[in-house]
Amino acid sequence: MPNTEYNTEKILDEISHCLITGDMDAAESLLNELHPAEIAHVLQSLPPQERKAAWHFVDPEFAGDVLTYVNDEVRSGLIKHTSEENLVAATENLETDDLADILPDLPENVITQLLHVMDVQDRHRLESILKYPDDTAGGLMSIDSVTIRPDVSLDVVLRYLRFKSELPDSTDTLFVVNRQDKLLGSLPVSILLTSDPELTVGEVYISDIKAITADTPSREVANLFKKRNLISAPVIDENEILLGRITIDNVVDIIVDEAEHTFLSHAGLDEEDDIFSPVVRSTRRRSVWLGVNLLTALLASWVIALFSATIEQIVALAVLMPIVASMGGIAGSQTLTLVIRGMAVGQVSKSNAMRLLHKEFLIGALNGLLWASIIGVLAFLWFNNAQLGVIIAIAIFFNLVVAAIAGATIPLLLRRFGADPALAGSVVLTTVTDVVGFFAFLGLASYFLL
Repeated sequence: MPNTEYNTEKILDEISHCLITGDMDAAESLLNELHPAEIAHVLQSLPPQERKAAWHFVDPEFAGDVLTYVNDEVRSGLIKHTSEENLVAATENLETDDLADILPDLPENVITQLLHVMDVQDRHRLESILKYPDDTAGGLMSIDSVTIRPDVSLDVVLRYLRFKSELPDSTDTLFVVNRQDKLLGSLPVSILLTSDPELTVGEVYISDIKAITADTPSREVANLFKKRNLISAPVIDENEILLGRITIDNVVDIIVDEAEHTFLSHAGLDEEDDIFSPVVRSTRRRSVWLGVNLLTALLASWVIALFSATIEQIVALAVLMPIVASMGGIAGSQTLTLVIRGMAVGQVSKSNAMRLLHKEFLIGALNGLLWASIIGVLAFLWFNNAQLGVIIAIAIFFNLVVAAIAGATIPLLLRRFGADPALAGSVVLTTVTDVVGFFAFLGLASYFLL
């Protein structure tokens, strides 16, 4: 397959045009010149009918790899439109860790056939990956790694590597194990190539190696790679038996997935959703989130309704209310985003949570004083009412302090109860800042102005 670079939008437009105009030969040629990841991107970007047509043009040699790159919903659709015979042909030569990623989406008959053609060793490897959740080191790892014993010479290792047909991708380190496959250390390729071939592995290998346990969350794995500038890292079980390794390309996938998840979660969307999902299905999914937001909006409206008589008599309150809610929402979002990001990179824990809360409280208080003064003066100049200026200043101060505290505590509480802070945090925060802001402003106005 030629290594040709394409502008993403340009190639998508070209293939789409060929499919629409019926130039299938050109569409097939353009599609199969791409890398499997690029083919996956094109398929995900095409409407269902064009996607179905394009999928049948994908070279069977690349079809299995393409299935590993598309998201879950698109993969399910492609599998649905592929015969069992073609699915077996497309997936039987996949790397074991890639096969493990898509195995749950395959029909049972296809899984049975794949297991039947696998040798015993590959079946054991597949089972070792499948027993770990996808979002852990065990679920991410590749079982293809080069292991060596400490008692062999470097010359023997070099000759062994020369006679291997190929090395696993991103092989920068060989792992040293004993006869029970317990991890002893690592031998970087750089040391192997620059050391005296007569020396043994045991004389030059690095014993102080930081291995990753199989149950380590994927987010923590990404943080470890970032902190240590790793290209690959060994994965071990509770008995320090080497299970496999994680490479930098796996970590890039984690980072991209986390970024997409955080971005889409703020709108109640899932990164695995198909952009061209059926209208009814997409409507149903989004309706759930809209329903949740409606409940929070109704709560805020209920608070406003409690003071409807006050608002009728003092129209200026209706004009100024959005300022109170908006300032609290923005201030809270700043803290919420900071804390969620800190949690994602492992900077927020039980040991420093109270210090972080104290810091955010002080920031909220100082910002509250600053903006309460500014907005209070503006309200006084606007409506020529000193009492109104003082009331909105107090409400702004109070809401910014509450917003800072809520922004820091909500993600921590959500995580404790097993909820996703990125998904639910903004909704809860908006509810808190709206309700508190409206109640403080209108409550003070009712007490002092009427």
